[in-house]
Formats: sequence, C-alpha cells, structure tokens
Amino acid sequence: MSKTESYRFLFAGGGTGGHLYPAVAVAEKIKLLLPEADIMFIGTKSKIEGRVIPQLGYKFKSIWIKGFSRKLKVENILFPLKVIVSVIQSIIINMIYRPKVAIGSGGYVSGPAIFGSSITGAKIILIEQNSYPGVTTRILEKYADEVHLSFEDSKNYFRNKEKLFLTGNPVRGSLTPVSKEEALKAFGLTSAKKTLFVLGGSLGAGSINKTIADSLKSLNERNIQVIWQTGENYFDLYKSLSSDNIKVMAFVEKMNLAYSACDLLLARAGATTLAEILTLGIPSILVPSPNVAENHQYFNAKSLSDKNAAVLIEDKNLKDEFEKKVFPLLSDDNKLKELKKNSLKLSKPDAAEIIAKRAIKYATGL
Repeated sequence: MSKTESYRFLFAGGGTGGHLYPAVAVAEKIKLLLPEADIMFIGTKSKIEGRVIPQLGYKFKSIWIKGFSRKLKVENILFPLKVIVSVIQSIIINMIYRPKVAIGSGGYVSGPAIFGSSITGAKIILIEQNSYPGVTTRILEKYADEVHLSFEDSKNYFRNKEKLFLTGNPVRGSLTPVSKEEALKAFGLTSAKKTLFVLGGSLGAGSINKTIADSLKSLNERNIQVIWQTGENYFDLYKSLSSDNIKVMAFVEKMNLAYSACDLLLARAGATTLAEILTLGIPSILVPSPNVAENHQYFNAKSLSDKNAAVLIEDKNLKDEFEKKVFPLLSDDNKLKELKKNSLKLSKPDAAEIIAKRAIKYATGL
C-alpha cells in the first residue's frame, strides 16, 4: 500500500446543511493537519452536497439513494430498490477508492456509503449532531469504531457506551467573531438600538417569518432593529418590508457578522445553528421546527433550555409568546449575559480538530 493510499478519507453525510457542514469542518481540519490527505465525499447530486462539495474542491461521487417520505408518495415504492442500488454503488466506490477511514455525519446517504466502507475494512467514525440520534446513526452504530456526540442526552440511545465520545458538533473555521461595531456597520445598523437576528434556515420558516411581519410595528415602537433572513422561499413575499431598521435578506452570506451584530437570536433549533450559537455564546430563543424527522429539533432546544442556555418556544405557541418573551429579554442585560455565559459553558469549539486527529490516527497509525 502506498503512502497516499493509506491517507484516504471518505465522508458521507448530507441531504441538509446540518448533516453536511460538520463533515466539511472535519475534512478542512484533516487537510490542514495532514496536507497529503486524499478526501472524497459520497452524496446525492440533487441535494446540497451535490452543489457545495465540488465548489469546495473535494472529490465527489453520487449514489441513487433518496429518503423515505413520511407522506404517502408514489416514489416511496422505489425506496427498497434505491437502497439496494445505493448499497451496491457504495461498495463499488469503496472497493475502488479504498479509504482507510470513513466518516459518516448522518442523513440517509450515509447509510449505504458507510456500510460499503465497513465491508471494505475502513475504520468507521460517526458524527451525531442531534440530541435524539437519527435512525441512520443508530443503525450504523454496530459498524462504528467511534461515535462522536453533541449532547450528553444522546448516550441513552446507544447500546455500546464504550464507542461514545461527547465531542460536540464540528463548526467550520470561517465562523470568526468580529467587533459589534464593525458587524453593525456591515448591515447599516446603529449601536444605539438592540438588535434581533431572525434565522429560519436557508429555505426559511413560515411561522417565524409571519410572526416577524406581524410584529414589525411593535419592534419599531421599541427601537429594536432586525436582521431578518427570510430564506429563499419567502424573500419575495417580505422584501418590501425592508427599511433602515429592518434588514430583510434571503440569505446571510457572512453569518459571523450577523451573530456578532445581534443582542438576541430567534431561530430554529437545527444542530448546526446550535453548535454555532454555543461556540460564539449567542443568547437565543429557539423555535423548533415541527416538520423534522423524529422531532429532533425539539429535543435539541430542550437540552439547551434545561441548562438555561436558551429560551424555548414551541412553534404552535410562537404567535402568542413572541412579544411576551422577546421584548422583556432584550431589555434585560443580566439575563442576556446569563444565557451567553451558559451557552459558552456548553460549547465545544475543538470538536472538528478532535475528530480530525482521531481519523488521522487511524489512517497513519501515529
């Protein structure tokens, strides 16, 4: 076996940014620590990884897999066939590529890909971002050498505790905070007012967007300025509401600026968002999406709220509780500081480096 062959790393995870970007964070760290590393991602062409990974310059191979819809759809009939074909594709990719280490970060695509890696003898590392582990991670546990968790609560759902490491959710190195003054200036906002950052995900969150639109008069009356990421699906509906105090945009490209500018974040409770706000210590009100698998966002948010590191509002209660929770919190500097302090206590900023070093150790034997 040649030196470069022994340094081959395969990543599988995607479908959403929450599964993809932790893997990217670890891949970036491996490349930094081991420049000669050869890295490949397996995913699906039609999802986020099919667009992002080639842009980042990594090798990319696609498989046919698609998730099983919880709604009655004709395409569900093809699901068993897609699984079989994807397993065969994954085994062939792994037999040709021969990774030394395979890292699965969740999502349905990681199932066939990581199984294929285990068949060809790769060491298996799994990354689980959510408090309630996804079904793919639970299935793959038996093949894993290590499972890296973001939440202490997750340990209850795995059989082999010796494989478990409470490492945190890897965050990309580009998430570097800047001074509040510089961040506010980038958005054309003032330091004389409190700033609310509204984040519903890249596509957007209908209930959050409607609540903000309905509350604009109250926000303006209280001199609260807003950085409002509507998401691509809702931007055309709300872009006309943009003003000096309300910055409406489809997508925030430089998240570190928005995080640095805000006094309070209102957001969904996706694992990547939570990892970012813990890393930076952002006071937050979390509104879990009711439309995700196994209600995992609720469990994510509850893990933080139970430790007084965030405020939890269920989606069904957002309309009634928004002003009751947001306005008192923005005027209570002591409570904001308490949320920030408790968030930072839970943060694990070295997660990407820890997992990368474990993977390199398996690959090099050093």
